[in-house]
Amino acid sequence: MTTIVVGWTPDEFGEVALARGVEEARLRQGRVVVVNATRGDALVDERYADEDQLSRLATVLAAAGVEVDVRRSMGADVGDQVLAVADDVSADLVVIGLRRRTPVGKLLMGSVAQRILLGADCAVLAVKPAD
Repeated sequence: MTTIVVGWTPDEFGEVALARGVEEARLRQGRVVVVNATRGDALVDERYADEDQLSRLATVLAAAGVEVDVRRSMGADVGDQVLAVADDVSADLVVIGLRRRTPVGKLLMGSVAQRILLGADCAVLAVKPAD
């Protein structure tokens, strides 16, 4: 069975990644593993889902018509957490949402997307929300 890992955040970037991941799973007759991760170094991480956001995610996934597993984690690097799940489930594809950053922003803060793109042992599909 094909396994699609989706790096998900409760925002427009995560939503577009989730939609494409579900679409790919349907096309490939596979399953989706959703990863929501945080570094845990801030009191509030807007990209780490709260209970209400997880409940809405569960509703969306229940209607998706594909096998789904949701994993949440905390660690030093979000990209490494997504890659660890991809390795754990022998992913065939990782889907991530891209956000625009300035070159200086990338230099100072690093890039989760870049880490995943360079570190994945499988194909990576990077998607953006519509303008």
